[in-house]
Amino acid sequence: MALYPIRTYGDPVLRMTPKSVVEIDDKIRTLVADMIEVMYDAPGVGLAANQIGVAKQIAVFDAQDELGPRVMINPEIVELSGEWEYEEGCLSVPGHSWLIKRPAFARVKALDLDGNDVEYAGDQLLGRVLQHEIGHLNGGLLIDVLPKRDRKKALKDLREEMLELGDPR
Repeated sequence: MALYPIRTYGDPVLRMTPKSVVEIDDKIRTLVADMIEVMYDAPGVGLAANQIGVAKQIAVFDAQDELGPRVMINPEIVELSGEWEYEEGCLSVPGHSWLIKRPAFARVKALDLDGNDVEYAGDQLLGRVLQHEIGHLNGGLLIDVLPKRDRKKALKDLREEMLELGDPR
């Protein structure tokens, strides 16, 4: 059984903006370790704390660049540039993916597990992962970045799926 179930579309916690982390203690370190395990078990390349029902500004990711898992605490995007279209999915919208245009490059400032300032910057997959996870920490979902017509269809499909599953959300 998973340490934490991944919250999926329709769960109100996904739309909440988590609170900043004030103190990085052993509880936070344990949460980050658990998040990394959940991310890999899913399997995924990123996970924000609110995706497991924890309202904290924490995200973990592994951009498949041989650097392994990393953490962003209280992250903020400081630079975006370019454009890259890529088939993108989300652990909170399982079974779906869409061709999405986002900036190709992202630079993010955050804190690491020791409370030190850290910066992550990259293009293509890394840039996308950084934007995607910070989107979650701003109360957003993948469907929010779809063009209007695609978003309307995605929402309709998701509502129909929920009804078929007997989920009244």
